[in-house]
Amino acid sequence: MKNTITALLFLLSCSMFGQMYNPVKWTTSVEKISDKEYVLKIEAVIQSGWHLYGQYIEEGGPSATAFSFKNPKKNFDLVGKTTEGKGHEIADKIFNMKIKYFEDKAVFTQKIKFNSHQSASIEAEVEFMVCNDSNCLPPSSEELSFKIPNAKKAAEAQGDATANNNVISEENHVVKHEVKVRKAVVHPIKKNESRGLISIFIIAFLSGFAALLTPCVFPMIPMTVSYFTKQSKTKAAGIRNALIYGFSIIIIYVLLGSIVTAIFGADSLNALSTNVWFNLIFFILLVVFAISFLGAFEIMLPNALANKVDSHADRGGLIGIFFMALALAIVSFSCTGPIVGTLLVEAASKGGIAPIVGMLGFSTAIALPFSLFAAFPGWLNALPKSGGWLNTVKVVLGFLELALAFKFLSNADLVLQLHWLEREVFLTIWIAVFGTLAFYLFGKITLQHDFPLNHISVGRLGFGLIVLSFTIYLIPGLWGAPLKLISGFPPPMEYSESPDGIGSAESSDEAKSSLPDGAEFGPHDIITFHDYDKGMEFAKKAGKPVLLDFTGYACVNCRKMEELVWSDPKVLGVLKKDVVLISLYVDDKKELPENEQYVSEKTGKNIKTIGNKWSDLQIKTYKANAQPFYAIVDHKSVNLIEPSAYNPDIDNYFNWLNSGIKNFKK
Repeated sequence: MKNTITALLFLLSCSMFGQMYNPVKWTTSVEKISDKEYVLKIEAVIQSGWHLYGQYIEEGGPSATAFSFKNPKKNFDLVGKTTEGKGHEIADKIFNMKIKYFEDKAVFTQKIKFNSHQSASIEAEVEFMVCNDSNCLPPSSEELSFKIPNAKKAAEAQGDATANNNVISEENHVVKHEVKVRKAVVHPIKKNESRGLISIFIIAFLSGFAALLTPCVFPMIPMTVSYFTKQSKTKAAGIRNALIYGFSIIIIYVLLGSIVTAIFGADSLNALSTNVWFNLIFFILLVVFAISFLGAFEIMLPNALANKVDSHADRGGLIGIFFMALALAIVSFSCTGPIVGTLLVEAASKGGIAPIVGMLGFSTAIALPFSLFAAFPGWLNALPKSGGWLNTVKVVLGFLELALAFKFLSNADLVLQLHWLEREVFLTIWIAVFGTLAFYLFGKITLQHDFPLNHISVGRLGFGLIVLSFTIYLIPGLWGAPLKLISGFPPPMEYSESPDGIGSAESSDEAKSSLPDGAEFGPHDIITFHDYDKGMEFAKKAGKPVLLDFTGYACVNCRKMEELVWSDPKVLGVLKKDVVLISLYVDDKKELPENEQYVSEKTGKNIKTIGNKWSDLQIKTYKANAQPFYAIVDHKSVNLIEPSAYNPDIDNYFNWLNSGIKNFKK
């Protein structure tokens, strides 16, 4: 009762205002599903600061939005209830209850089916109420009209849509594929970009701690503490100087990440991950880093630069502290340089501000212990003493750098499709690298800078056992085991000497002979098309929806989705039976015929390769260029559900697939 009185008071207090102000504009549209079925769409554009209430409100609250469809001739039926978007649900301070409402825009849909002759239009009425943070307008109503296309116009529209899907320009004979999208903005990309940046920060942070445990960095901690102890007259001054020192370290490394982003450009960095020369150059670079860590030589900046920076560090004050932080970065470069270089390479392949985020994580890990020990020098007593274990850390990092280097070489091989570094060869190299590392940890192999080893510690033994176990885990991969722990790193299963496993050549040949025209076996023996037109043609004959898979040969997250999510029995069942998979590789370097090359309307770039073509299609249609990217479409290339990006949640991806398939069957 109290809520009802409160609502009435608000309605009376703003009734005069409501007569001269309408913050909601209504528009309608009609989408044809079949000759008998249509979807009526109602869109409400809401002025900023106001909100429109949903259709389901408890008694005593504001008036809910309600639709009534006029059907005097009884020639159509409503299929299900009127649906609405997600909106917001909060505890409303005016009505003192949980209420669902919409801001800026709300979309409602109602499916209908004609049971006799079609009407030229359908009339409806909407009753609604809007409020802002201080008052409400009285309930209002508005007439809505939906124009239903007649059979002739519908046929013409369908003919136009078919023509648009495969437009051949008479001027340059360019073939363009157009996918119609129901929703222009694809929200999952932002979520996954955010998740990717968090992962980069965490990896960089852990790498910073690894760099801290190298012989170039760890011994400098007590030297730094000694410097601040002498320079700071009071404890408060010592803490302040320590914090400034830590922030200076972070600024120096973040500035490095910013320079990398500025030189290459935030948008172009993502394209580097599929560039052959980029991958080859960084393969060589990481091999050099690895050899340096293993003790063959040291990578150092010029001594003149180090001496000049060190002389500025003696000035004292803020400038002196900053130059001391810079001196730390330069002196420790022989150990931190390879790690920083590897991080920048990996972050650069992600694109955007990833290099800045990576350097922020790395420098935070470096700066944190230096600042803490400088502020609280008594903690130094708890630190282990320098010794041979520091060189062991450096050597272990060298082996890891060497293993990672072959991932870049594999990327180049995959993009060029040379089949030089197939799955078995890649795994053999990794087994050799990690097997040698295990022997090193057990003390069976020593390098030139190692201290004499009479016994090994329990910690070293434990880590050696982990590495040995991982090495043994890799071995079954030579015979076709999926190796989900390292999904995305080795080449995919189909990129190997025996894609179907040892001893299955005969059965594989028989199966391939029965494949549809233009199809091949993809991941987990899913029938896959790489040709858009042939895949769509087969989908029409099979009566199945199409799963568009924008992917890449060098895409790590694409492989993770295929090996971790697609391999799940329930997901795999859907992919094999209920959809037609068209995988479009955006890094396919095969050149298009000259008569099919064109200039992108969206980016202005020359589209010369097959990969360029599919990348342009993704950018033009979905305003996205990251992979993996999935869209479920019907035979007219209309989206059946909002597209999805990288989503390692098996249940979520399975539900997304099923929702798209159900919409296709409606």
